[in-house]
Amino acid sequence: MKISVLAGGSKGNAVYLEAGKTRLVIDAGLSGAEIIKRLAAIGVESSSLHGILISHEHSDHTRGAGILSRKLKVPVIISTRTRKECESLLKKCEIIEFEAGNGFTFRDISIDPFQTTHDAVDPVGFTIEADDCRYGHATDFGIVTRLVTEKLKNCTALLLEANHDEEMLMNGPYPWHLKQRIKSKHGHISNNESISLLDDLLHEGLEAVFLAHLSETNNDPKLPKSAAESLLAKQNLCNPQLFIADQYIPSRLLAI
Repeated sequence: MKISVLAGGSKGNAVYLEAGKTRLVIDAGLSGAEIIKRLAAIGVESSSLHGILISHEHSDHTRGAGILSRKLKVPVIISTRTRKECESLLKKCEIIEFEAGNGFTFRDISIDPFQTTHDAVDPVGFTIEADDCRYGHATDFGIVTRLVTEKLKNCTALLLEANHDEEMLMNGPYPWHLKQRIKSKHGHISNNESISLLDDLLHEGLEAVFLAHLSETNNDPKLPKSAAESLLAKQNLCNPQLFIADQYIPSRLLAI
């Protein structure tokens, strides 16, 4: 399995995942041209993609999905309810629909979409399995539910949201209603909540951790990085590689 976070932040999110013989982009929140450019930067030909997997309809996760699907002639893999929210974006695209809670197979990989809490019609996270590796992907959720924790257990690699520092958010420039939305159970989880979740997910088979969807206004990459390093230093279950997603530069392509 190979993974790169092509972009992670409020201005756009996209992850490249190579599992078994399948190559996916998970979320396409940049322009189609920019996603192709960032794939090239990590040595991946866009023409080798097999599909685009979507977590929810917000534009920072779907902006490039339609154009990329039509250009590369690959399907958009999306929940039925989310597709209905994206109909204008996905005209003339091949669509593969799924339902949250129902695992399915795409080519040679197993995908398990699970519900999260966010202000979208049908937000989901994913676990993806192939070649004895298990990848867990969860961004854009306001609370860590028991379901989220259970679904993300025993992953070889994890991508978790670490959206904001609580103090920076409350003392920052956002209007009060937006601060309340971010802090709500349908908003985003904080650094502290993300690290607490990571603590619950540590096990001897964990090889990589990506912290993603950091707010440029309400977070500082040093904060979740330091907190994660401190957590990892206090345990001896595993020694995963740690990556903090960047909005503008893709992470290196990591093989696990």
